[in-house]
Amino acid sequence: MRISAKNMQKVLYELFVKYKFTKEKAKLMANVFTESTLNGVSSHGINRVPLFIEYVENGVIKIDAEAEKIESFGNIERWDGNLGPGIINATRCTNRAIELAKQHGMGMVALRNTNHWMRGGTYGKQAADANCISILFTNTKPNMPPWGGKDSRIGNNPFVISVPRKKGHVVLDMAISQFAFGKINDYKLRGKKLPYPGGWDDNNELSNDPDKILSKERGLPIGYWKGSALSIVLDMLATLMAAGNSTYKISLKEIETAISQLYICIYPEVFNDKELQQKLIEEIIDFTHGVEPINPGDKIYYPGERSSLTRAENLKNGIIVNKSVWQKIMMLSKK
Repeated sequence: MRISAKNMQKVLYELFVKYKFTKEKAKLMANVFTESTLNGVSSHGINRVPLFIEYVENGVIKIDAEAEKIESFGNIERWDGNLGPGIINATRCTNRAIELAKQHGMGMVALRNTNHWMRGGTYGKQAADANCISILFTNTKPNMPPWGGKDSRIGNNPFVISVPRKKGHVVLDMAISQFAFGKINDYKLRGKKLPYPGGWDDNNELSNDPDKILSKERGLPIGYWKGSALSIVLDMLATLMAAGNSTYKISLKEIETAISQLYICIYPEVFNDKELQQKLIEEIIDFTHGVEPINPGDKIYYPGERSSLTRAENLKNGIIVNKSVWQKIMMLSKK
């Protein structure tokens, strides 16, 4: 089924207000969930809303909690999310990293005790809109085996890099697993197999069957052993800088919560060569676009380009939404 962005935002806003969020927070979260879905990332947009409400009902997400600064070291700060909504905490910490970057050239905020930030690219775009480069990442519960292992001990630790660009920001938003688990669940909801293997089944064989991968959450790291190593290092950095929970500590909880995140922003305008920067970006994009595709008719995209095209199409025609997910949200609204 198709839903207009305006309708989706309205329904979600009213839902969050019903669950006692302030109007300001409800508006921000409704906007972020809708924008993620508009960009074609339903897995971290509308599909996550029922689970988000479940966590609110269970007290995992603290409605009234506010992130607070714990320590400050010039352009580096530590914050505690106090188990508040991940979207609210991530938006605030991104804004703070931007402020520090514009004051010092570079700013870093390390955040502990927060919840899922949903689509990480949201905050990459937020930084790029403020003319800042960003490097952002989060740890997660264990959902991938370290390379050569049977059981999941490392997280797929989503990683974001954004670069501001006049003709459309460059936003890399990727999990360290071949497929984000929200994306795997999205394929499951649509009754489809993954286009490539995304994890291991119960027989320790690589599989493209969402049900088999989700049964024990044993995702495949990008780049095999290289992705495994990258996941471990990102977990170390987020944990150390935030003095927060590692993937190991998160694994001791029944539900993924109290995770650690890192927000790094760079203000490139300190170099006073803005036009040169844009020229260099276009040079790289043009060189990439100019390659002959393997399959005739295909197009090569830079990170974030396809999402922008999807957004434009969804604004025009309405957003494709899984019917069962929308029904769950409507039921929650009437509960």
